[in-house]
Parts: sequence; structure tokens; C-alpha cells
Amino acid sequence: MKQKFINLLKLYAAFFKIGLMTFGGGYAMLPFLQKELVERRGWTDEGELLDIYAVGQCTPGVIAVNTATFIGYKREKVAGGIFATLGMVTPSIIIITLVALILNQVAALPLVKHAFAGIQVAVVVLIVNAVIKLFKSAVTDIYTAAIFLLCGVCCYFFGVNPLFIIAAGAAGILIRGRKAEDK
Repeated sequence: MKQKFINLLKLYAAFFKIGLMTFGGGYAMLPFLQKELVERRGWTDEGELLDIYAVGQCTPGVIAVNTATFIGYKREKVAGGIFATLGMVTPSIIIITLVALILNQVAALPLVKHAFAGIQVAVVVLIVNAVIKLFKSAVTDIYTAAIFLLCGVCCYFFGVNPLFIIAAGAAGILIRGRKAEDK
């Protein structure tokens, strides 16, 4: 019982740290998740993290919270999901409360405006880095490259809602299933 509580506190602490260090939303947090959960703690591997992250995007709710819940559940079942989720959202609640208290008073200051502009640029860099890592893990052959290109063209040039792109998952299942049958 004592070890379970320690494990739950570790989950809370890990996701509190990720939640505290992540600015820019779910996509910007992927490098932090990878570093903390794969490299530092060994709770998952890159492939499984990518799968969990993808499921987190497809399910209702915030990607960061969904990912924390999945990892927490994997580690310590329902209690783990709760502790990981609470760890992820606690920093946001604290920061948003503090920002709400002072933002109206300082939003017009040039220093604050410049700081937000700098943060936006840094978030773009984090997102690009995450996309490159995801691309290397997900696009592994000609078939996945074709799915990637088709989805990219549909979203960028034709404005297809990304929710419809989830159908690419079905194509991936069919292609992987076909490849497995051929072996």
C-alpha cells in the first residue's frame, strides 16, 4: 500500500513538472513528455508514447490531460490516471489564476507584449521539433509516407477538417495488416 502511494506521488510529480514546463499547448509538450517519460523515467517507449499521444488527440478533451490520464492508468490503473491528470492540470490552474489576477493590470506594458511575442516564437520552435520527432517515428516506409502526404495535402490545400483525417488510421491498419499477411 505504501509503495502504491509513492508510485502515485511520482506520477503526480512527473506530470506536475511537465505541466509546469509546458507552454503552448498539447503539441508543444511532446518534447517534454518524451524526455521525462521515455528518457528519464522509462515509463514508456517512443512508439507507445506516439500511440498514446495519437489516441489523446482523437478523444474528447485536452491532449495533455488525455495523455497524462492514459500514462497514469497504464502505471497505476484508475488511481494512477487520477493522480497523473491532477499533476498535469495543477500548474495550469495555479498559473491561470495568478495571470488572471494581474494580466489586466500589465497587459498594455511594452515589456509584457514583447515577452508574449517571444514566447510565441519559442512555442513554434517546440512544435516544429515535435513534428520532426513524430515524423521520424511515424513515417517509416513508402506506405506511411503516402498516407502522410495525402493527409497533408487534404488539410493544407483543400481545408479538410483534421477529424476526417483520422480515417488515415484505418488505412494504416489495412496496410499494416496486408504487409503482415504478405510475410
